[in-house]
Amino acid sequence: MTLQQEIVGNAMQMAVVSLSPGQTVYCEAGKFLFKTTNVTMETRLSGPSGGAGAGPQGGAGGAGGGMGGMLRQAMGTAMQAGQRALAGESLAFQYFTSTGGEGTVGFAGVLPGEMRALELDGTRAWFAEKDAFVAAESSVQFGIAFQGGKTGRSGGEGFVLEKFTGQGTVIIAGAGNFIDLDPAEFGGRIEVDTGCVVAFEEGIRYGIQRVGGLNRQGLMNAVFGGEGLSLATLEGKGRVILQSLTIESLANALRKAQGGDKQGPTGGLFSTNAG
Repeated sequence: MTLQQEIVGNAMQMAVVSLSPGQTVYCEAGKFLFKTTNVTMETRLSGPSGGAGAGPQGGAGGAGGGMGGMLRQAMGTAMQAGQRALAGESLAFQYFTSTGGEGTVGFAGVLPGEMRALELDGTRAWFAEKDAFVAAESSVQFGIAFQGGKTGRSGGEGFVLEKFTGQGTVIIAGAGNFIDLDPAEFGGRIEVDTGCVVAFEEGIRYGIQRVGGLNRQGLMNAVFGGEGLSLATLEGKGRVILQSLTIESLANALRKAQGGDKQGPTGGLFSTNAG
């Protein structure tokens, strides 16, 4: 069943979800705004169907019966919560189910910007930046994808992504305005500020590369260009969503407005993140 939702607002959008009787939607803790009285709310550490990790999700029936099954389920939930904590995500999810008729629930992101509803058909997963997830149908599984290895080492850093699998609607949020691109329409590859990537379809290769070499121009880019040492690379054919505002640029603007800007005119390596 497709999630009936409407995204409203401009500078700070919200998603208003209409639930059919018995239908469930879940969100990351802190993204809930309001609900009608016939919608129940429950907080759990586990994802839908008992899984929130980055792999195949098992339902409660797959855990087996008796004490052994309960123990395996408890250990799986603890591992999933620990994985989310390691990635800097919320430990818990909130579940909303409509009882006694249709219900309404409202959700929002945490930054001024846009929201987007993505429809998963079960054939392709979606990946999103950390904290992009807002809410999803219970038929959509939320996972954490730790990216690193050769790609992370070559870029000097690893990165953490949210992963959505299954079938149904998932709602994400970002900062500023969104633009949809397909790298295949730009020669198969685009290079992006690492803070501008919101989400992309499975099949897109996401990596990190250094900005230039260790030469005069490379150092000029890193120190004075405002991008630091790395850029994100997106290759292949598929949908990519970028945002116009990064969390770092927003934080720097707020510090400057408060008289705490210590980065001067350079940005880049001299950008200060401490408050």
